[in-house]
Amino acid sequence: MFIEFFFKVKEAKIPVTIREFLMLLEALDKHVAGFSVDDFYYLSRAALVKDEKFFDRYDRVFGQFFKGIQDMTEGMFGADIPEDWLAKQAELLLSDADKEQIEAMGGWDKVMEELKKRLEEQKGEHHGGNKWIGTGGTSPFGTGGFNPEGVSIGGKQRRQGKALKIWEKREYKNYDDSIQLGIRNIQIALRRLREFARMGTEEELDLKETIDKTAKNAGMLDIIMRPERTNRVKVLMFFDVGGSMDDHIRVCEELFSASRTEFKNLEFYYFHNCIYEGLWKDNRRRFDERAPTYDVINKFPQDYKAIFVGDAFMSPYEVTYKGGSVEHWNEEPGALWLSRMLDHWPDSIWLNPRPEQRWDHTPSTQIIKELMTNRMYPLTVDGLDRGLKALTR
Repeated sequence: MFIEFFFKVKEAKIPVTIREFLMLLEALDKHVAGFSVDDFYYLSRAALVKDEKFFDRYDRVFGQFFKGIQDMTEGMFGADIPEDWLAKQAELLLSDADKEQIEAMGGWDKVMEELKKRLEEQKGEHHGGNKWIGTGGTSPFGTGGFNPEGVSIGGKQRRQGKALKIWEKREYKNYDDSIQLGIRNIQIALRRLREFARMGTEEELDLKETIDKTAKNAGMLDIIMRPERTNRVKVLMFFDVGGSMDDHIRVCEELFSASRTEFKNLEFYYFHNCIYEGLWKDNRRRFDERAPTYDVINKFPQDYKAIFVGDAFMSPYEVTYKGGSVEHWNEEPGALWLSRMLDHWPDSIWLNPRPEQRWDHTPSTQIIKELMTNRMYPLTVDGLDRGLKALTR
């Protein structure tokens, strides 16, 4: 039975050898796992699987073989479920005919011109209509309604996710760097970006030299110290926070926590949606204590490796237009600021927590990917591996 299980593991393309299988049999012969299926599962996984990225694949093989669990990822469920099957129903129930009658207003300049005009004309609150600033309805200005192109004003939750600009002050919290990683894979992947050197004061015991010197001194102890071996790679990380990034808080916190552990020379800043003239270190004081982006560029030399983390999911105006930011009036486009940073730190990548197959359907993602010269990678174990390889070339 175990031989058949061994071949099932190999058929799943999990790298396992006869030596590891014999080690498992030896452990069973010594009753390490007892008579518990759960104990056997952990023992066999420890013996046969040497890389965490194969854990899920191993679980499916184990479940099929020992518990008779059908693999639902094959057969009738092998294909991806179309996104429109899972789309959230609009809170305002409009028919297709109704939605076809709602036309976009003709681009950025037209939208902002119309908003200014309506602010001047409107005298009171309004709800459920198609013109004034209010809630619900099909007006391009307000919150909680439906319109393919407009300005979201107020409101605590995202509805359609298509606003060109969001008129509200939003508060975000810092990523927690003390969080315990749920998946150790991120930490392991980050270790690819290491370059060790012995630096600093002599505070670490050099055991080999101590033994050699002691032997040469006829047994008289001669302790030899040496500088500590540390990772000298310097990393700058820029995290997108708030808005659509709320859906990815957990994985970003895990990345942040792992980075603080792996890189001694790490600096980080926050931004929202796109890079503009200001960055910040503390989300709770983001409106009071901003660091000019020019100062950040001038402070950190070109030998730093820059990692941008964000979903790049926004209106394309936020990247390409003056005044396109959803939160303030930016005098220069975000694309210009990002280009300046990439010119200064040529070793740069962008990590995107959204699934890679969705990027082609988002214009802003395509724009940023082009600015990054295709150095955008998904925030997965494989994506991290590819991205960090690009940084070490």
